[in-house]
Amino acid sequence: MTTAFLVEPPPAVARRPLTEDDAVDIWIARWMRIRPTDLQRRYACDPRRLYEIWEEIRFPGSRTRAIAEFQRRFPGLDGRFDPGPHRRIPTAPHPNQLSLFPEV
Repeated sequence: MTTAFLVEPPPAVARRPLTEDDAVDIWIARWMRIRPTDLQRRYACDPRRLYEIWEEIRFPGSRTRAIAEFQRRFPGLDGRFDPGPHRRIPTAPHPNQLSLFPEV
């Protein structure tokens, strides 16, 4: 499979910390529906680093910068994606959920 976004991971010696420019590109790749596993390979990073960027724990303000860059790179496509912040979906059941079932 050949696409512009698939890149072999760099060797361990070439790995480097993510920068703010990388964070902007990671936001844009998210909006272009690039899979997180492909982003992990491209940036040779742990998947938690991606979610730190998307939750703006690392590089706060990168989403705002990425929106402006996306509009510059892809004019007219800004209405086709949700530029909102990442929302974490809890995996634990809500405590009131058990009240739906009668106690035996």
